[in-house]
Amino acid sequence: MLFHSSLRKELARSFGATLVVLVTIVMTMTLIRTLSQATRGSVNPSEVMMVMGYTVLGYLPPILTLSLFISIVGSLSRMYRDSEMVIWFASGRGLSAFLGPLFRFAWPVLLVITVLALVIWPWSNQQTQEMKERYGQRGDLERVTPGQFQESASGSRVFFLDKDTPDNRSGKNIFISTNEHGKETVTSARSGRVETVGDGQFLILSHGQRLESSGGGSALKVSEFEEYGTRVGARELGTADTAPAKARSTLTLLMDPTPIHQGELAWRLGLALAALNFVVIAAAVSSVNPRAGRSGNLIFALFAFIVYYNLLNLGQSWISSGRMGFFSFQLILHGGALLLGVLWLARQHNNWSLLALLRQRRHRSPGGTA
Repeated sequence: MLFHSSLRKELARSFGATLVVLVTIVMTMTLIRTLSQATRGSVNPSEVMMVMGYTVLGYLPPILTLSLFISIVGSLSRMYRDSEMVIWFASGRGLSAFLGPLFRFAWPVLLVITVLALVIWPWSNQQTQEMKERYGQRGDLERVTPGQFQESASGSRVFFLDKDTPDNRSGKNIFISTNEHGKETVTSARSGRVETVGDGQFLILSHGQRLESSGGGSALKVSEFEEYGTRVGARELGTADTAPAKARSTLTLLMDPTPIHQGELAWRLGLALAALNFVVIAAAVSSVNPRAGRSGNLIFALFAFIVYYNLLNLGQSWISSGRMGFFSFQLILHGGALLLGVLWLARQHNNWSLLALLRQRRHRSPGGTA
């Protein structure tokens, strides 16, 4: 059918162009942030592209939703501006008739958004979390850069050494400063090597001295050694029980309905429900005066998108803190947005106006004139 095919072709072109622009912007911003994290030592520099890829993958649901929303508003606004809507309306097509082709075009995108929100979002967060933990909890000697002071994974030690071998198993001119249990210890040695004993790693120092102070520095103990061992092994990665809610699967959230899990679940379901509501809202807000520009509609669309997603974040916080129930939030936000969109669409379809209703009511009143 000409009506359906022409509309879907224009939506496809607009959606593709908008998606490319938004993905490029998000990738650029994510790359800058990931490089900043790598500079601070939170991300392995060799895994920057992987972390960026997982992060962008997690951001795809709102990106796809915004692309779909902008493409619908932009396409329908152009039809109003070029007076194509007048032709369709004159042929017996009302504004509500656009919902059919809009949803026929949007349902694959809505399905992808749902899968991304419920499955890919927690998986990408889990992969990113594991890479950050693996890099943050690596062995203390692996954290050290030659000629630079570096903290240990626990933050209680400061290391300095000149690495001597490619496998980082030995080094020279070693300095270790430790602050544990109210004691400050400074250990220096000419050389050292790493040995694995059981499940832990130990740094065996040779030909050095050890200064230990306690009680605010009032007592100082100096000792020299030919060989001294200290543990420098990496800690275990966090288990699934300690993983944040955003890195847990949707099935896990359903099986353990704590307030924090329900808040995260409300966020994921909200991504899919918001995308559905935005199709209806886009059809309702796309009406524009042909003599005016359509930039106002796009600005309003962007504003509505920001407000909606801020309410999603706010609702997640309220549910996690127990201030609002899961089902009540879904009904109020998403049900209210759908009802508002349908009423707005009905107003545009039937050309309702408050002034016309007041005039009609005045004419029907006993004191009015026919």
